[in-house]
Formats: sequence, structure tokens, C-alpha cells
Amino acid sequence: MTKLGLPAATVRRARKLAGQAVAPVVELARTHTTVSVERAVLRLAGMTGTDPTLGDGEIPWVNRVVDTVREQVGLENGVALPVWHQLRTGGHASLDELAEKVGSGSVRFAVPEGKDADRARRAALAATKRGLARVDRNRRERERLIKRIGDPTQRPWIYLIVATGDIYEDIPQAQAAARAGADVVAVIRSTGQSLLDYVPEGATRQGYAGTYATQENFRLMRAALDDVSREVGRYVRLTNYASGLCMPEIATLAGLERLDMMLNDSMYGILFRDINPIRTFVDQRFSRMVHARAGIIINTGEDNYLTTADAVDEAHTVTVSQLINEAFAHEAGLADWQLGLGHAFEINPDLPESFRLELAHAMLARELFPDAPLKWMPPTKHMTGDVFRGYLLDGFFNLVGTMTGQGILLVGMMTEAVVTPWLSDRDLALQNVRYVLNAAGGLHEDFRPARDGFIANRARQVLGEAVELLERIVDDGLLDAIADGTFGITKRPADRGKGLDGVVRRADGYHNPALELMEAQA
Repeated sequence: MTKLGLPAATVRRARKLAGQAVAPVVELARTHTTVSVERAVLRLAGMTGTDPTLGDGEIPWVNRVVDTVREQVGLENGVALPVWHQLRTGGHASLDELAEKVGSGSVRFAVPEGKDADRARRAALAATKRGLARVDRNRRERERLIKRIGDPTQRPWIYLIVATGDIYEDIPQAQAAARAGADVVAVIRSTGQSLLDYVPEGATRQGYAGTYATQENFRLMRAALDDVSREVGRYVRLTNYASGLCMPEIATLAGLERLDMMLNDSMYGILFRDINPIRTFVDQRFSRMVHARAGIIINTGEDNYLTTADAVDEAHTVTVSQLINEAFAHEAGLADWQLGLGHAFEINPDLPESFRLELAHAMLARELFPDAPLKWMPPTKHMTGDVFRGYLLDGFFNLVGTMTGQGILLVGMMTEAVVTPWLSDRDLALQNVRYVLNAAGGLHEDFRPARDGFIANRARQVLGEAVELLERIVDDGLLDAIADGTFGITKRPADRGKGLDGVVRRADGYHNPALELMEAQA
């Protein structure tokens, strides 16, 4: 029996409805591909670099090759068959050489048939296997380092953000955060990167309110955190963002460079970046299969709903989104321990009983997803610039986190929404977290609300409202629910949004070696 006395039949009904809600969208993802999925296949096979003949060299070869294949023969059959057929028959020494010839305009792609198609398929599978083997080695290396260096002994894990725009400035800040107690370091992406339909190349030093997500930046930060992990005696995890128009590619790069967590919500890009829903769901399925293979923990973005919608009236939409995220994740092969489902402390503090309501919502999430490392997000919407009040709110947020056994705690800053926090702000915030965890770290073992009291009744009410909403979503369809503004009050129709032109319906002969290999394992 749960602490809240949640009706088991209602919980089962909620999960069944979530599965029914996502099933048509999963089928949509299974029958479509996108330019980013196809580019991810080439990245997994080892294609790197940019075309120096275009602009300032920012257009990656994977973009040039996929775009050329699409122009010449279409993407309905995938990029793998035309590319590896050309690689085998065109006298190219490597994928990179093929890409350079594409750049010079001297390559004509064709979709092979018969034995030629079989040979191209085998070659593509072999190349993709090598990339997945690197992902597998990184997963084993993470496990080895955790065993050798040690894991944080206390939950929740303390999660801190760095993002100066300059990877070489981010590194010392990240190491300082680890020394001060951070268990997870997240590098915020440069503003607007989610809307770029390409991944920048190399180490970057000029991001805007964040640092560009690139393979080289991933490699540099992972190496730096490995060094400080040995110093502090615990494995420090690295987080970035697999969202936006290049979600599958960034997920692939994360697997190739041993990142440990990735922001990867099923609907965030749709609602808050106006990316086409179909593009997002197709890209999301591929990216989550990569994360499953790589042993990466995903973080979802339900906290964002509460920045646009009322945290009390719309609490059930957070629960619905968590259940939908879980259903999508399981279908893609992610295990419960990889589901950093999000929620937040965003109720107006002037509302009577706001703390009890926060406890109810946090306990509901904890009991619905007992094996998930839930990600608990600090107050932002009602931070006013009064640093003393903000510091107190963050203390209450930390207390709810430990009372309800959250898995990942993003450290709240007293200057949130006022300025970019100084290192001194982070130090004070960490002092707040350490005090609460040291003083009340085991409180979730003792805290049991009255079975028919305010907290338990509120949790059951939200669960009931979530089931009612899921019933409507099943009847109307998830895509229509998104179009109607069900989540975060933002309306996003399925036939609009950025990136729709990058969606392609698969032909009967479609071949994607990465999907074939990952689906076989899942």
C-alpha cells in the first residue's frame, strides 16, 4: 500500500490509457523518418567535419550528404542504401572522401536493387555496428568508473548548471561546482540552438546565454569531469540537451562521448519551440533508442508547463505528461531507472496551504514512478528579486525534495530570473541544499501523511483528473490534444511548426541500419 493510498485500479487505468494515447503516434514514428534521423545514421557510422566551401564552414558534411541524397533520389528508402551503394561502387576510400566529392558535385546517388541492395545493406550495418560498439564501450566505461571511483552516497543527486558560452570557461566552473558538491553538471545550450537544423562542429567559445552542444565540447567536458571525479572521489555526471531539430544527432553524439544524462522530453520542442509535432515524435523515438543503448538517463520537461499554466489548476497535466513520457520511453527501450521525469515547485507561495499542495504533487509523482530518478525543479515563476524570500523558498523546495525522496534536485538560486547567477550565488545555494539534506535527508522514511488528510486527498484528486484527461486524449487523439493547448496552454497543430519539411514517409524498401540494430536489442 502506498503512503498516499492511491487506488491501484486507478493507477493501472492511467498507465493503460497513456499507452493507448501514444500508440498511434508510435505508429506514425515507425512509418516516417526525418532528415535528422538520417544524419544521425551517418554520424554513427563515423562521418564528421564541415563543408569549407559553404559560408564560414558551418554546414556539416552529414547535412550536405543527406540533402543531396534527398534531392537526387529522395529519402523514402533512407540514406544508408544510396550512400553505401555509392561508397562501394564509386571508388571512394571512406565516408569522408565521399562527402568531399558530394561537396564538389561529382556524385550521383541511386537506390540499389537486388544483390546491390543486399551488399549496400550489409556494408551499412557493419559501419553502424562499429559506431554502436563505441556507444557500448562508453556504457561499460561509465560502469567501470562508477565502481572504481564511487557514486554519490546520498540522494537526491545535486544538479547544477554552467553555461558561459565558452567551453573553456565552462570547464573550470564545472569542476568548481563538483568540488562544492554537485553530482550532476548540466551545460545549458546556446540560445536558439534547438532551432538550428545542423549541429555546429568543434570547440566553441561564443555561445549566447549558453554553450553550443557539439561533439568536441562534449568530449572536452567529459574529460574534465573525469579528472575532477577522481579528485573528489565520486563519479560526476554530465548532462546536455537532446531536443530541437537535431535531437537524434545530439543523442548520438552523447552516446559517442559518454554523456550520462540528456534532456529529452517528448513534447517540449513542440510546445515551447514550435517544432512540428510529427518531426518531434519521429526524432524522439530514435533519440530515446540511442539513450537506452547508451545507458543515459533522460530528463523530461513537465516543469515548463507550470511556467505558462497555473501550477494548481493544471497539476494533472504534469501527471498526464509524465505518464505519456513513460509510455514513449518504455516503447523505445528505456528502463525505469533511466526516466528522470520532471516536475516543479511552482505554486504561488502566497496561496494558502501552498507547501502542502507541493508535498501532495511531489508525493504523487514519487509513488506513481517508484523506480524512476525523478527530477525536481526549483521555483522560478514566483521569484521576485527579493533574495531573502527567494532563499527561503529554495529551502522549502529542498525540504519537499528530501521529504518525498526525489532522485535529482536542480539547485535553486536566490537570484533566479533576476541575473545570471554568480559563483557566490551557487555557493550559497549549495549551502542551503547541504543543510537541508544533512538535517533531514532521511525524512522521507518517516513522513506519512494522514490517509484521509489534505495531502493524500489532493494527490488522489490530481490522479483522478489525470485519468479523466487521458480518457479525452484517447478519444480525441494526442496530436489533437496538443493542437488544442492541453499542455502548457500552448496550441501546436500537427500540420504546422518548424521542421515539417524535414519529415518523410518511409517506402516499403526503407532501411535504417541503426534502427534495425537498436530495435533488435530493445
